[in-house]
Amino acid sequence: MAEDVQPDPSLIGGVPTPPLAFLPEPVKLFQTRARRFAFLAESNALAPYLTFLAALSKLQARLAVTLPPVMAPTSARIAEAAHAAMPPIDRLALVNDPGLSATLDALLEGAADIAMPDPARLALDAVRAAEDSDRRWLLANILSDQVPEDSAAPHLFVAAAVQVHMARLAATLDVEALVPVGLGVCPACGGRPATSSVVGTQGVENVRYAACACCATQWNEVRVKCLCCGSTKGISYRSVETSEATVKAETCRECHSWVKIFYQVKNPSLEPIADDVGSLGLDILMKDTEFRRGGFNPYLAGY
Repeated sequence: MAEDVQPDPSLIGGVPTPPLAFLPEPVKLFQTRARRFAFLAESNALAPYLTFLAALSKLQARLAVTLPPVMAPTSARIAEAAHAAMPPIDRLALVNDPGLSATLDALLEGAADIAMPDPARLALDAVRAAEDSDRRWLLANILSDQVPEDSAAPHLFVAAAVQVHMARLAATLDVEALVPVGLGVCPACGGRPATSSVVGTQGVENVRYAACACCATQWNEVRVKCLCCGSTKGISYRSVETSEATVKAETCRECHSWVKIFYQVKNPSLEPIADDVGSLGLDILMKDTEFRRGGFNPYLAGY
């Protein structure tokens, strides 16, 4: 493992005041993710799992087209949320949302046609047969950005449904109406980041955006700053083999957490969720350190 003992040396460029956020385009989002999972599977030890996630992402893209329109937050809710510096999407209310329940049903039905190992098939069948109370428990966990280690497989399917529903909800928002709601907190839904990326998009080159694990909104965060505690002290970067890597662990000695940071400015094909799974080797190396993972990705809950 290579370590940069100094703060991230890349210069911060782009516009003086970058946009607060970029909202997802659900169909494009899941199509791009599916292609990235499939590409990563070609040369990765996790090929069977990545291939499965590619198929699941294709299903998500299809559902984003075929499902009925979502019930967007009301203008009153959006205005109230902005005034109180809160996200307009109310996660707690989604546990009992009929739209999310219908999305889960559709995803479970579609996933039955995906090739998967027997343990995953058993988990899928268990969720399909689960009582409403059990499904609400699974949904509540995902919507709270947590997955019990002993039930990662059933949560994976529920998380996939939540991603579809919440990306579609986020897409209905007016990005100009969003306000910052807290460090390392998605301004659209209040979720935790899976990863962050230093982007190369024209106009915001070298600016950092964190990516929500659930709704896929990306929002601006200051670089060389811990996304878990906000400290700017004791920040360093670790990577596998070389300090020039495009995927690194941003570590914080104040709270002893770490979150992956991708350098899309060097490799535009990096995808916040797919490449988080594809770079599992970094997670394995970080397990032997004093730092705990701060990014949330339900697709890595079992690892």
